[in-house]
Amino acid sequence: MDEIFEGKSFQDLTKDIYDNANQKKKQIEILIKEMNKMISSIDEVILVAPIIKEYLEVSVKNDEHLVKLAGVLQRIISKSKGSDEESGLLSEAEKDELMVTLQETVNDMQLENDKIDNLKDQGSNVN
Repeated sequence: MDEIFEGKSFQDLTKDIYDNANQKKKQIEILIKEMNKMISSIDEVILVAPIIKEYLEVSVKNDEHLVKLAGVLQRIISKSKGSDEESGLLSEAEKDELMVTLQETVNDMQLENDKIDNLKDQGSNVN
């Protein structure tokens, strides 16, 4: 089995994506149930709803990034298993596309990380 990085195969990565999505779903359900118990007025709903929405959006974006990464890796693995020697190499256009995708992913992840930090700051200021 080909390792894509230390100790991880493509199959391991796809399993991690699946497991992470299920775990996040359960965590979000628990968070919503716990917050529901604490909400006693419309004002609290107005305060809490955007936070829950943001967590959901961050979760979806993170999953999208992992799926993009898996897609890129799958293309690389498929090309490297081709029969002719040239098939293992990426064309310049594919390299450019890969770099653009990776940079967009890094930028998106940084934005999401900043949003999470802002939510944490808002949460600590509310208490």
